[in-house]
Amino acid sequence: VVMDETVDMVWAALKMEHFFMHESCGKCTPCREGTYWMDQLLQRIYAGEGTQQDLDVLKGVASRIGGRTLCALGDFAINPVLGTVRHFYDEYEAKIKK
Repeated sequence: VVMDETVDMVWAALKMEHFFMHESCGKCTPCREGTYWMDQLLQRIYAGEGTQQDLDVLKGVASRIGGRTLCALGDFAINPVLGTVRHFYDEYEAKIKK
């Protein structure tokens, strides 16, 4: 995926996470619940209603999905969150309620 510097990376992570949530078959709990909660937390953060605790929970949920699912979808679903938080943390901070 290629994006220029005008793309809001929290928005991009939200859109990618929404895709993974929609594509989850629901058979395994980490993927079914994890993608749902990552989507909900990203929506809250993107809307400017998130807190530092939401961001911490988002990172925690993402870090507990990989390697615990029946297929690779769960492993891939964490990448938008972990990657954007790692490389664009300032964009998340800018959206979090102080």
